[in-house]
Amino acid sequence: MRRFGAQLNNRLIVLFVVVFALASMQAGAGELSPPGKGAIGVIAVAELPAEARDTLQAIKQGGPFAYERDGVVFKNYERILPKQPRGYYREYTVRTPGARNRGARRIVCGPPVECYYTADHYQTFKRIREQP
Repeated sequence: MRRFGAQLNNRLIVLFVVVFALASMQAGAGELSPPGKGAIGVIAVAELPAEARDTLQAIKQGGPFAYERDGVVFKNYERILPKQPRGYYREYTVRTPGARNRGARRIVCGPPVECYYTADHYQTFKRIREQP
């Protein structure tokens, strides 16, 4: 009987550890991006492609913008950017030389000046750092 009790106790401990690990992973699921996808890095303005710097300047000046959809609400469906109320973020196209359409590059901004650059159509973002 003692051996059965020890086995049961060991199984309960293992079960507790597994449940605790799963609960911990689930609790942080909305806070962390999956590895390799959606990570938010940082990029200095000087490191941006020239077309992105042009777009950023147009954003600061309030336009004019090259594309009709520039300035539309970015809904953050990917949930990579920090959570904000709907309408907080706006997206702007970064011209891609040789592309027949708008391409994949965008700058997404929220007030007052919180901007992110994506070169892969919202799969990953880099926060744009204005000063060194």
